[in-house]
Amino acid sequence: MQEFLDTWGITAMVFLPLVGVALMMAVPQKEESLQRWLALAASIGSAVVGVLMLWNFDYDDSGTMQFAVDHRWIEVITARYAVGIDGMSLPLLALTLLVVPLVLIYSWNHIPAPGNAKAFLILILVLHTGMLGTFVARDLVLFFVFFEVVLLPMYFMIGVWGGEQRLYAAIKFFLYTLFGSALMLVSFLALFRVTGSETFNIVGLAERVAEGDISLTTQVLIFGGMFMGFGIKVPMFPFHTWLPDAHTQAPTQGSVLLAAVLLKLGTYGFIRIAIPILPEAALEWAPWIGLLAVIGIIYGALGCLAQTDMKRLIAFSSVAHMGYVMLGIATLTDFGINAAIFGMVAHGLITGMLFFIAGSVKERYHTLEIKRLGGLLIQAPRMGWILGITTMASLGLPGLAGFWGEFPAILASYDPAPGLSDTLFRVYMVVAAIGTVLAAAYLLWLLQRTAFGTPSEEFVDDPEVHDMVFTEWLAWAPMLVLIVVLGFLPSLIFDVTNTPASMVGDAVNALGR
Repeated sequence: MQEFLDTWGITAMVFLPLVGVALMMAVPQKEESLQRWLALAASIGSAVVGVLMLWNFDYDDSGTMQFAVDHRWIEVITARYAVGIDGMSLPLLALTLLVVPLVLIYSWNHIPAPGNAKAFLILILVLHTGMLGTFVARDLVLFFVFFEVVLLPMYFMIGVWGGEQRLYAAIKFFLYTLFGSALMLVSFLALFRVTGSETFNIVGLAERVAEGDISLTTQVLIFGGMFMGFGIKVPMFPFHTWLPDAHTQAPTQGSVLLAAVLLKLGTYGFIRIAIPILPEAALEWAPWIGLLAVIGIIYGALGCLAQTDMKRLIAFSSVAHMGYVMLGIATLTDFGINAAIFGMVAHGLITGMLFFIAGSVKERYHTLEIKRLGGLLIQAPRMGWILGITTMASLGLPGLAGFWGEFPAILASYDPAPGLSDTLFRVYMVVAAIGTVLAAAYLLWLLQRTAFGTPSEEFVDDPEVHDMVFTEWLAWAPMLVLIVVLGFLPSLIFDVTNTPASMVGDAVNALGR
């Protein structure tokens, strides 16, 4: 078994969803039940391989790439098929392997109009491969390919199965992220040329930068291109405007995948590629990244307070919550990067759950206009209680995962990396702390308007308004359990991420002293 995992484990995990796609292509569209089973089997097969690797992972050596594979791929540009897993990628892989099967289970009786379960489920599986591949890639060309694979499936999910303004939202999403990706690719090529490297390997490029004599101006410019590519994907203020439109118009499954995993591709790019390869440039950019992060925290919170649509409010909350992740990254310390990785996982679970609930509310009430909702605890009490728990997690209540996604990032700002201004980052810390108060305001307002009170007259006797069904229980229960478990046992993630985060922090600290 160990030999199989070392040789084929990652490849099997990443590409099993595409095997499922090939099988589904051979099945007629009218066989919807078989299509659902094939999609679920492919995602579970990938998850089983992933769990076996998690079981055999050496947690005492989490800073080393394990199950690594490095083969020739495109020799003319010296790109290689190089993949591996370490403590930095492990939590995000686990999150992806969990969320996609749960989305497929939820889709069992929630395929949005205009139907066509076959195409819809195939797009989810293609997304699955792209997301997994991004988290395991160790070659910049391979990383870019997987990073871009997720673009078209999400474009079609929004453009075909989305809301009334789906085409506008889909095109906006596509253009924003494609523009950022183009600048990111230019940065990768520039890095390859100025280092005189013969490889796109991430570790190899970091070593060449450390050994070479590359001017700081050049490094800062290359980092800027990566910043645009990853920052738009996060998305950071002011590149965030595609996100509320995409979330509002996307089908429930698209919103969950976008919030739970896709946004993490940008933040992961910062801690896997931009900072380790160009730590000197990262020190120059960090104050600006921190500034945009805290602006995003406050702007996102104020944007939430202005919303009338439940799904759009949750979308703006993502801008605020990802601001905490970026603030942790901007400190360039091992503590801050640890906080950022935990924040990614916590945000994925909590905001993914909120979008699941919003989708089920829309299915029952046929509206997400907050002023028309109310009395969820009376008409669907179980769903109302779950909304309450998830809301409390999102505002950072101690004992739930959201607390460890915000508090450590704020605390890390008190003592940033050497070379950064303590005073400036302590100002950021105060602003971010104010953001938690605003988060409580908009989330409690949302809960009070939707769950409490009495149902609106138009929905009092509506037979379509009912409590949770079996597929919803099955899809939501694992995420709820993890939100609680990680709230009480944050070390489950911190113990895994500490070593690789320290390696990144040490590289920056050596420059700042």
